[in-house]
Amino acid sequence: MNHEHNDSNGHITTVSLELARPSAGLEFPFKTFLSFKPLVDLWRQHAADASPIKSAAARQMLAELVKAPALTQPVVELEAIEKHKALLDQLFSLIIPHAYWENIYAAASAPFQLLPFHATPGFKLLNLMNDKGGFNGGLNIEPAQAFLGRNLNAYSHILRRYYDVETQFEYPLIFTAPHPRTGLPRHYKINIDLSFVEIKKVGEPKPLSPVEIRQLLANPSDLELWYELIPPACFEFHGFAVFNAVDVTDQEVLSSLKNDLLEKDAIISSARFQSLQEKLRALLQRPGLQLGLAGIPGAKNLLREHGREIGKSFILSDACREKCATFANSIYDHVMRHDAIIIIENLETYPTPTQVEQTILQQGIKNIFIAPLHYENKFIGLLELGSANPGDINAINSFKLREVFPLFAIAIKRSLEELNDRVEAVIKEKCTAIHPAVEWRFRRAALKHLQNRQRGLSSEMEPIVFEEVYPLYGLSDVRGSSTLRNDAIREDLTEQLQLAAAIITAAHELKKLPYLEQLAYRLEQQLRKIEHGLASGDETGTLEFLRREIEMRFEQLQDFSPELREKIAAYRAGIDPQLGFVYRRRKDFEASVTQLNETICAYIDAQQQQAQAMFPHYFEKYKSDGVDHGIYIGAALVENGKFDQLYLKNIRLWQLQMMIGVARRGEAEKPILRVPLDMAHLILVQNTPLAIRFRYDEKKFDVDGAYNVRYEIMKKRIDKALIKGTKERLTQPGKIAIIYSQPREAAEYREYIDYLQAAGELTSEVEDVELEDLQGMHGLKALRVQVCFDTMESAMSTVETEHKQHVEAPVVAEA
Repeated sequence: MNHEHNDSNGHITTVSLELARPSAGLEFPFKTFLSFKPLVDLWRQHAADASPIKSAAARQMLAELVKAPALTQPVVELEAIEKHKALLDQLFSLIIPHAYWENIYAAASAPFQLLPFHATPGFKLLNLMNDKGGFNGGLNIEPAQAFLGRNLNAYSHILRRYYDVETQFEYPLIFTAPHPRTGLPRHYKINIDLSFVEIKKVGEPKPLSPVEIRQLLANPSDLELWYELIPPACFEFHGFAVFNAVDVTDQEVLSSLKNDLLEKDAIISSARFQSLQEKLRALLQRPGLQLGLAGIPGAKNLLREHGREIGKSFILSDACREKCATFANSIYDHVMRHDAIIIIENLETYPTPTQVEQTILQQGIKNIFIAPLHYENKFIGLLELGSANPGDINAINSFKLREVFPLFAIAIKRSLEELNDRVEAVIKEKCTAIHPAVEWRFRRAALKHLQNRQRGLSSEMEPIVFEEVYPLYGLSDVRGSSTLRNDAIREDLTEQLQLAAAIITAAHELKKLPYLEQLAYRLEQQLRKIEHGLASGDETGTLEFLRREIEMRFEQLQDFSPELREKIAAYRAGIDPQLGFVYRRRKDFEASVTQLNETICAYIDAQQQQAQAMFPHYFEKYKSDGVDHGIYIGAALVENGKFDQLYLKNIRLWQLQMMIGVARRGEAEKPILRVPLDMAHLILVQNTPLAIRFRYDEKKFDVDGAYNVRYEIMKKRIDKALIKGTKERLTQPGKIAIIYSQPREAAEYREYIDYLQAAGELTSEVEDVELEDLQGMHGLKALRVQVCFDTMESAMSTVETEHKQHVEAPVVAEA
């Protein structure tokens, strides 16, 4: 990293701030000598103090030193220290008072050396320095950086003392050591006091120019440059340095927690979550502390339904979800209702335990702390702390956590958003569009899938099966669509053949070429072949003949005469430029089917929105030559599992009413279609519930189980059903056929028909017919009713309004 330095003369230089490994090795280059002279001088000052008590103590200390001259020599030998250890304690009492001896972390060593000759018991326990004159592990910087720091510290003193350059080098040293009792990490800031160090020059130091000083300040990590311009041999350091270690665990851990919680995957990653737990243990000095986080994106009272276990949670664990049907009246309920922190010293003695407290006790947690978390003044989740030791977490030590509550809340908010994005991505990948009524189930499966992957487990999306749901099916089909489409194709082919025949005949009249006469004959044969209908392959064969035998001759034929050129131009004008053949009647037919489908779909979607508000259900519709739809309703499809037969009867009546509306709109649309189309309608009734399964490979729901497949087969065949003993199709334009197999189904629908007849929706005529057996299906019957079109004027007005407004319907599963 580089930094621009602007000195007092306005010079700008680029400064390298990288503490790289120096190339000069790791041996401190300056000579250092242990001397107590600066401290003895301080005692002499005290001896001259006006205070009699202070001066008397100092004179006594100086008198003792006279008896130990080895301690007052310019250079003190380590043997002298060992010999006069008791006197040394008294000598250093000015720096390390006896009153604090057992409670502080302090030591003294020769200048810039890491071999303390005097240390408090606490400092020795830290095991900060080794017997080789270096730092032990646990320092926040590398040995090379520490070595560079010692050099720069020495040089900054030299620059101030001899070159009048005000500069100071300070780098915060943080040492981490395990607590002797808990084994948890404690963090200590190391302060080095050089007040008792004197610099002595050896010879006359080399003067430095302003350019050289700027060069040094711009390259603090280039020790070879420093050694060259200020040779270490020119200076010596005499005296001693004092080390003080201050416990900064709370500040360091809180700072680290804040930094961690701002990381993107702070609480999602298993490793990072574990790291947060370890730091909270260090902060509270509780080695058995457990962390839990619960994100709650919805209402507080929906913790069980919508709560998200983030990393780990006590209340949202699998055990709690399985064993606790409700969280009501639990300590969690209390936290959320009163929006207040709760601390239970010992769950074993809690007076009113619910299943929640009992289940948490079974997880080995006796002491528990729960705090509500808020984001932008909205409840977002819970912070849980637990311990197997009663009283580990209390109101005093947990007070430290208050400043990180907002950061935990931000982390939960971010993780919920990220989790939602990941869930959406999984659903999109595995399932494509999902109907809103069952989205909750897919989100639950996607969430479980992501949690398993986060735990390092092999995971696929779990099967999604809805048991005991009631099916409803309806179809509004364009009557005779296949015949109408074939007729349109035949008419387009006929037109194209006639245009081609006119060209070939005119060309033959201009030039009597036998080949042209043969082409005219073949065109006539093709016209006769399709005159009364199309057989398989007729369309493809005819178009291929026209391209290969006729159209490829146009380049030559257009030179026969201007009139022939005009006929060829007319042929080409009649051809659709994208498709390459005449596409008029087919286009009108397809446009009419599309217009009719869009009108019906817009109406169904609008009605569906109202029906979903009555009771959630799965709905899907498909467009082909008409519109068919499927409905599934039942307890399994709703998240709370509550369902009543009332809603089944309601959705059946709604479906019948909706089909009447479809029939009316189809009839009203007919006059404005390019090709008038009739529609026939049917409803399939089944009283027996079935199971549906989501097929991940096909990305759609399908019935589950061999027995239930019969229902799917029936849906595909019933529109071709005939009335028994006749050749009459059951489905007829303007009528709705209700197919059933059990008398009670007919009885139920007769009640709905009676009601709708009274409302003027259906005519009074009701047919009850038996159906011819279909392959694999026997005994089916049907009620057939006529839709009342007397209010056609109102329906027509509605259709025209929908065309003008181009109403967009709610999104539903559609194919």
